Amino acid sequence: MGEILSALTWTDAVGTVGTMIVVSAYFATQMRYLNSDDLLFPVVNMVGSMMIGFSLFFNFNFASALIEFFWICISLFGVVQGLKRRKAKMS
Repeated sequence: MGEILSALTWTDAVGTVGTMIVVSAYFATQMRYLNSDDLLFPVVNMVGSMMIGFSLFFNFNFASALIEFFWICISLFGVVQGLKRRKAKMS
């Protein structure tokens, strides 16, 4: 395990943290700690996916890049929807 950690570059570390963020958001939703209707959910997913995407820029993998592209797009859609809901509540 120590060998794996010592071989990580800083871009790998960014992607790893991004992965932990995305998985934590999913886990929090499954455990009902975080509601998927909350604006925080797509924001956290988008941040994590962007971090993974950043690491893929330096160590490209097409399949991973493709899923992160869609994950970011879907999260962006969720952020826009969440902002619309928030604005409607304030009106």
